[in-house]
Amino acid sequence: MAAVGAGGSTAAAGPGALSAGALEPGTASAGNVKHLVLFLHEAVLVQYVDTLKLAVPSLIYTLQNNLQYVAISNLPAATFQVTYQLKILTTALFSVLMLNRSLSRLQWASLLLLFTGVAIVQAQQASGGGPLDQNPGAGLAAVVASCLSSGFAGVYFEKILKGSSGSVWLRNLQLGLFGTALGLVGLWWAEGTAVATRGFFFGYTPAVWGVVLNQAFGGLLVAVVVKYADNILKGFATSLSIVLSTVASIRLFGFHVDPLFALGAGLVIGAVYLYSLPRGAAKAIASASASASGPCVHQQPPGQPPPPQLSSHHGDLITESFLPKSVLVK
Repeated sequence: MAAVGAGGSTAAAGPGALSAGALEPGTASAGNVKHLVLFLHEAVLVQYVDTLKLAVPSLIYTLQNNLQYVAISNLPAATFQVTYQLKILTTALFSVLMLNRSLSRLQWASLLLLFTGVAIVQAQQASGGGPLDQNPGAGLAAVVASCLSSGFAGVYFEKILKGSSGSVWLRNLQLGLFGTALGLVGLWWAEGTAVATRGFFFGYTPAVWGVVLNQAFGGLLVAVVVKYADNILKGFATSLSIVLSTVASIRLFGFHVDPLFALGAGLVIGAVYLYSLPRGAAKAIASASASASGPCVHQQPPGQPPPPQLSSHHGDLITESFLPKSVLVK
């Protein structure tokens, strides 16, 4: 997880608690190592109950990252990229269940479209075969498990953020601490003998370093997306990632795009775009659909006052953000 700089108070509520603003650039205490150490001691160790809450999503995120490597090892990159968009569906479902968030009819329709597109792509993968060293069934199971864990952990993390005074910066730091510890435990359990014999960095080829740096850079981009990008740009970015993955798979691995894959990927891209539409556009589409169905228009008699207008914030017309923190936080 990349640390996202954000101001705010610490989780500490007792006397002597330091403000997270003391770590912000431009303040009198910026760059003061003593203040940093005191702040981390207070927020992470003294308020240990708050810190332990992050152990659950951190464990799930660690599991999710490993599942992604299992999935990409058993699926073509383009198929993985399309299927992995199921995380939007799982995040939306967990948001409804855990945060009582309401989705518009257009969003529910786009989620159904998303599921249909992924199903078509998987049907194409099952019928088209693949390299002998890949297991599409295992890859699909890993993607689904990764999407479920991503959706739950993201919504759980968002609920923690909204239910406490700790900043996003602090929460990401706590997640990173648990994630590092859990990752080291898993590494020692699975490859402890090899690490002790060959060293920790054995096998770190330039390609491996490239993946590490790419993951770190992607985590930093999450912060930029959360702060600056709007819903439409997020939708286009997701669609572009699918297209680029497909093109790279064709050039590097000889991936063959047939009509079934093109149809499924197109449905997923369309679903992503529809889900990302802001509130005004969703209302316009809903109005256009209602007009196309030919509703009866009530004529107001002359001299009569117009009927009261329904609130524009009716539950069916409220469109939540396309990618809330639940999806964006890696």
